[in-house]
Amino acid sequence: MMPVSTTPLLQVIGLTKHYESPRRWLIPQQAPVLAVDDVSFQIDTAETLSLVGESGCGKTTTAKCVMRLIEPTSGSVLLQGVDLLSLDAPAMRQKRRDLQIIFQDPYASLNPRLKVSDIVAEPLINFTTLSRAEREEQVQWLFAKVGLRPEWASRYPHEFSGGQRQRLGIARALALKPKLMVCDEPVSALDVSVQAQVVNLLTDLQDEFGIALLFVAHDLAVVRHISHRVAVMYLGHIVEITTRDNLFDKPLHPYTEILLSSVPVPNPRQQANRRLLEGDPPSPSAPPSGCRFHTRCPLAQAICKEQKPELGLRQSAHWVACHFR
Repeated sequence: MMPVSTTPLLQVIGLTKHYESPRRWLIPQQAPVLAVDDVSFQIDTAETLSLVGESGCGKTTTAKCVMRLIEPTSGSVLLQGVDLLSLDAPAMRQKRRDLQIIFQDPYASLNPRLKVSDIVAEPLINFTTLSRAEREEQVQWLFAKVGLRPEWASRYPHEFSGGQRQRLGIARALALKPKLMVCDEPVSALDVSVQAQVVNLLTDLQDEFGIALLFVAHDLAVVRHISHRVAVMYLGHIVEITTRDNLFDKPLHPYTEILLSSVPVPNPRQQANRRLLEGDPPSPSAPPSGCRFHTRCPLAQAICKEQKPELGLRQSAHWVACHFR
C-alpha cells in the first residue's frame, strides 16, 4: 500500500469495479469483468494526476467511480477525509459542489435544446441561492474566464466549434469553484492547436483557483505538459506512479517503457529503435495469474506467472509493481 500525506485532498483506497455478466437461460454464467481492481492513489490540492494506459485498462471507469457516476464494487474514495461511497443521495448531492467533471465529447455533454447561458447557469440554479440577475452576471464572468465572448450566451451548442464547446463544458464545471475536476480525455476530440489552448486554459484555472485535476488521457505529449504526477494503468491495475519527470526520463516498469517507446517520432532513425507491445491485452474477465503483464513482458520469468507484484517504492517518489525493477 502506498503511503499518503497527512492532508491529501483526494485519497482513493482499494477502488474496485467488477461488472457481473447477465444471467441467461441455458447459457453458462460468465466470469465478471474486472474493470478496476484494487486501485489506490491520492491527489493533493492544486495538483494534477494523470491516468494513462491502453484503451480498456480502466482509466475512465476509475474516474467515473471517483465521481460516483458509476457505483464501485468496493473501496474508499475520501474527499477531504469524507468517504464519498458511504454518503446517501442527499449528502452526496451536496458534496458534488466540490467535484465536477469535464467529459470527452464536448457536444454530447451539452443539452442541444438549451441556450449555452442556461447550460452554464445550471449548477448555479441547483446549488446556490443567487438571484436571476446575479446568475447572469456570474455566467458572463465564466464566459470571459474561459475565453468566450459574453454576447454568445444566447446561442445554442451547435453554433460553436469543438474547442468552444469544450470551453463551455469547462465553464459549467468551474461555476461552483470545485476543489477537484475530473477531466475524462477532454482534448482527444479536438484539433492539435485547440488541444493546446484547452490544456493551457486548464493550467491557468488551476493556478488561479487551486483546483486539483484527475486527468485521463491517451496523448502522452499532453500528459507531459499538464501533469505533476502520472499513474500508469494496465488491465485494471496501477503498475507505476511517480512524478512527471521521473516517468518520462527514467521509467521503471517494462510496460511504461514500451508505452513511451510507442509514441510516434518524426526521426526515422529513432523509429528503428522503438519497442512495441506484442500481442493483444488479455481479457479483463479472465486476467492472467500473477503479474497481469507477464504474457507480454520481455522480462517475464516463472515468478511473474505465480506471484502478483505489489506496488512498492523503488526510488524517491517512484512506485512500481514489478519483481525485477
